[in-house]
Amino acid sequence: MKLRIEKAIYGGAGLARVQGKAVFVPFALPGETVEARIAEESRGYATAEVESVVEPSAARVQPLCPYFGACGGCHYQHADYAAQVAMKIAILRETLERARIRVIPEIAALSGEPWGYRNRIRLHVQRNPFSLCYKKRKSNVNLPVAACPIVAPALQRVIEILHREGEAVGLADWVHELELFTDPDESQLLMSLWTKRPSGDAQRMLTQTWPRLQDHLPGLMGAGVFSVERGRQPSQLLANAGEVSASYRVAERAYRVSLGSFFQANRFLIDALVRLVTDGEAGEAAWDLYAGVGLFSLPLAAQFAEVTAVEAAASSVRDLRENLHGTKHRVVATETAGFLRRAVEQKTVAPDLVVVDPPRSGLGREVTAFLGKIRAPRITYVSCDPATLSRDLAALLESGYRLRKMHLVDLFPQTFHLESVAQLALD
Repeated sequence: MKLRIEKAIYGGAGLARVQGKAVFVPFALPGETVEARIAEESRGYATAEVESVVEPSAARVQPLCPYFGACGGCHYQHADYAAQVAMKIAILRETLERARIRVIPEIAALSGEPWGYRNRIRLHVQRNPFSLCYKKRKSNVNLPVAACPIVAPALQRVIEILHREGEAVGLADWVHELELFTDPDESQLLMSLWTKRPSGDAQRMLTQTWPRLQDHLPGLMGAGVFSVERGRQPSQLLANAGEVSASYRVAERAYRVSLGSFFQANRFLIDALVRLVTDGEAGEAAWDLYAGVGLFSLPLAAQFAEVTAVEAAASSVRDLRENLHGTKHRVVATETAGFLRRAVEQKTVAPDLVVVDPPRSGLGREVTAFLGKIRAPRITYVSCDPATLSRDLAALLESGYRLRKMHLVDLFPQTFHLESVAQLALD
């Protein structure tokens, strides 16, 4: 059927309508007319696949990656970069409006180089024949890849080397997945490996593989072996060789980032993100909730008399303590909800600023309710999901906050994923 694409929606598809029914069309751009076939249909909506583009958008370009369309990682390589940013701004604004947020400030965009930006990459290991893989779109099937244009050049070189030498190195025998992480100048490399083997095998297998990895990968500082997550059983570090952490400089400050610790993936925009969240903020006390390794805590510690950094992940807590060493700070190794519950029960004096950077699931009802009771004068919310952000903002606005500023931070070019920074104040 012939479809006219109305707009882009979160998830990477374009939206069309047939007799009032929503049809989601991946790889179609707003304003385009496409010939498409229905791939899946339910009572409320349908999904279609593009057969041909009848009237292309002026923003349509040739994808750079040969795996685009088959790979599940990227969604927007067929659109020029300005159009990608514009689509994300429109999606963010519409999501806020659907949450009945009435007063939305102009959404400013913070963007950077759209290629070669990732400092971290995670790949599946296929044993026979040996390959490094992503997953095919809409499936759990491996897609062997020899290149990825969104990763840092140093990581691209590692992919090429391991694509050739991985079997000889011995990865195929015991590694299920691997992750590569590099620093800003691409001089340091950490490797994380996941195995389904019994924990007793991990150190022996790594000891055998480590010298071969060092021979083939200049700059490799350290490697760690983790257990594969099984149900509710979390992944655990089973063995390591070489260094367990790298030093990563952001906005003229050095951070320790260890194997297993979370860190932002866009090497071009981390400095700008930190400045956006922390510049111009000062006072007696600040709370950094979901603090990670202290990306925001460290600069805030230079601007506030005391910073309280709250983080639950053990690996990140160790890095957080090291990164804040020598500053006026307090590290609380606990879940954010529990920390805020105790603050409310003890009638703790509200800080001047609260920074929150939660996972994709957002803050949730309990945390937003506690923040509404604590009533810090300013809240800065760093979000990686527009739906949970909008839900949480609606709750905070209901408790008396006002949305002062809104930024789209495009940490993930070529994909539908979008980061945003919302700054709130009490009326």
